[in-house]
Amino acid sequence: MDIRELLSIAYTRKASDLHLVVSFEPAIRVFGELHSLVTFPVLTKADIEQMIFSMLTPVQKETLVNNKELDFSTTYQADEKNSVRFRVNAYYQSNSLAASFRLIPSAIKTIDELNLPSLVHEFTKLRQGFILLTGGSGQGKSTTIASIIDEINRTRNVHIVTIEDPVEYIYKKQKAIISQREMFGDTHSFRNALKSVLREDPDVLYVGEMRDLETIATTLTIAETGHLVFSTLHTNSAAQSIDRIIDIFPPSAKEQVKLQLSMVLSGVVTQRLVPSLNGDRVPVCEILLGTPSIKNTIREGKTHLIDNIIQTSTEAGMMIFEEHLKQLVEQNIISHETALEYALRPDRYLQLIKG
Repeated sequence: MDIRELLSIAYTRKASDLHLVVSFEPAIRVFGELHSLVTFPVLTKADIEQMIFSMLTPVQKETLVNNKELDFSTTYQADEKNSVRFRVNAYYQSNSLAASFRLIPSAIKTIDELNLPSLVHEFTKLRQGFILLTGGSGQGKSTTIASIIDEINRTRNVHIVTIEDPVEYIYKKQKAIISQREMFGDTHSFRNALKSVLREDPDVLYVGEMRDLETIATTLTIAETGHLVFSTLHTNSAAQSIDRIIDIFPPSAKEQVKLQLSMVLSGVVTQRLVPSLNGDRVPVCEILLGTPSIKNTIREGKTHLIDNIIQTSTEAGMMIFEEHLKQLVEQNIISHETALEYALRPDRYLQLIKG
């Protein structure tokens, strides 16, 4: 079985993901729904090993076999003009190799093309601070980050450094200088990359994911030194994101991190992709801004008040998830039934639409 044929199908059918698992046919995810490619035979252990190992360098193969999982990127030449990138996670399950491919569009959509709240444009103008994009896996965080970074790339003469595992979107040469560092290819670890990044004279830093205490601590310290820092976290609300960062630290360090986070936080955008009326998916966002009231709440450890502050701070630009759902319904982008199904706080959504 040829992996290129499967990548071609994922591309032509506008899939977001391709899955290879032993004893199943290859499967693609289109607009959030998983579809088996029943015209292909059930995959064997040998099939998947042949396809995945053919894409890896000797070092990557050794890492995968030893660590039992590996993130990497690959490029498929769709035609003479178009090459398509995939972010791949290869892993072992039931003592056999499996893989998940995420298609990375070659064109980076703008903030407006993604139908993101207009406030997101303001993040591209900041000179310093910490912006966090959160949400579940596959909810478009990387795409939103790319739209923000690309707007900075188009409009500002700055040095942007990204540290990713793996590199996803490739930015074209515009106003900014961009250094994209990929794990294992350009650096051995997030720890090493973050340790040396200040010597690389960055204005803007993107840390692909804050996975552990050390990465979070170093990222906050870099923001504290006067840089504009972006990162992502797997959480489902703005308040939960703040709690997650604080909770990862030991008790002796919690007060310090509350103070540090309150000083650097500029915003949290929590995002989820929701089915639209035209058949695709659109991002729905919850936005928290680093206003004085939010900063005081974080310092005092009263994060349970954050949801209420967001709901009562619409004039400052903050927005709960249900408010954005309401706006999209009013714009005839999603249905009322979909909005109610995806609301984190259904009662609050129903209150909003009643005015």
